[in-house]
Amino acid sequence: MSDQPRLDAQVDAPRRRELARALVAERGFVRVAELSRAFGVTTVTARADLDALERQGMIRRVHGGAVPAGAPGVDRPEREPSFEEALEASVEPKRRIGAHVAGLVRSGQSLILDVGTTTLQVARALKQRSDLDDVVVFTNGLSIALELESEIPRFQVVVTGGTLRPRQHSLVDPLAGSMLRDLHVDLAVIGCNGVDPVHGVTNANLPEAQVKALMLQRAARAVVVADGSKVGEVHLGRVGPVDAFDELVTDASAPHPVVAELEEAGLAVVTAHAPDADHRVGP
Repeated sequence: MSDQPRLDAQVDAPRRRELARALVAERGFVRVAELSRAFGVTTVTARADLDALERQGMIRRVHGGAVPAGAPGVDRPEREPSFEEALEASVEPKRRIGAHVAGLVRSGQSLILDVGTTTLQVARALKQRSDLDDVVVFTNGLSIALELESEIPRFQVVVTGGTLRPRQHSLVDPLAGSMLRDLHVDLAVIGCNGVDPVHGVTNANLPEAQVKALMLQRAARAVVVADGSKVGEVHLGRVGPVDAFDELVTDASAPHPVVAELEEAGLAVVTAHAPDADHRVGP
C-alpha cells in the first residue's frame, strides 16, 4: 500500500471500515499490516474492522488480510512457495539477518538451524566466522547441511533424519522429532512464515510447524528469524507464542506498529542493518 498515505488524524470506526472496504475492492487483496499502518491503529483493531466487514458480507477474510466477497479461489489452500522461489525474495535483508544471528554464536556451542532461506543465510555467515571452532549444528534442512559440509571438522553437522519434503528440502516426522527430543542445545534459530502479536509464530506447513515447535522446546535460547514481509502475518501451523522466543531478528521493512505490539507482548525485536549497524526496531 505504498501509494496509500497514512491518515494522521484518528478516523472513527465506521469511516475506517468504509475506507478499508473500498481498498479491498480496489486492490483485490489488502494485508492487516497495511491497514494498521494506513490508519495508525493496532493490528488487533485492523483485524476487528475486517471481521466486522466480513460479518456484513462486504469482504472475505483470508490469511493475513482480506479479499472482496465472492472472490474466486479464496477457498483454495495458500500455495507454499518452493525453497528456490523463496531464495530469490528479500535476498539482502536475509543476508543481514544471517550475519547478525551468526554473530551470536560462540566456539564450543551447540545450535539448531531450522530449514529455510533465512536460516541458510545464517549458515553462510557462520562459514565466514573463521574464529569459530568446535560448533555442533543440528539441522532438518538438507540445503543447510550441504552448505556447512565444507566446514567439517571445524563444525560438526548432524542431520535430524525424517521424511523428506521436496518443496523445502526439509526433514519432518516421523523420525525427525526422535532426535530432537533427546537434545538440549545452546541456541535454536527458527524460521517461519509469520510473526504476529496475538497468534504468535506460525508456519504455512503443519509438519514443519510441529518440528519447529519441538526445536523451540529443546533450546536454552531461541531466536526467530523473519524478514519484514512476514511480520504481522498469520499462517496455518502455530510454532509458539511470541513470548516463548528470546528475540526476533528482522529487517528495517518490518511495520513499526506491529513491532511495537510484539515488544509489548514480550518479544525483543532487533533489526539487522548493514554490518556494525544493528539496532532495536522502533517507530
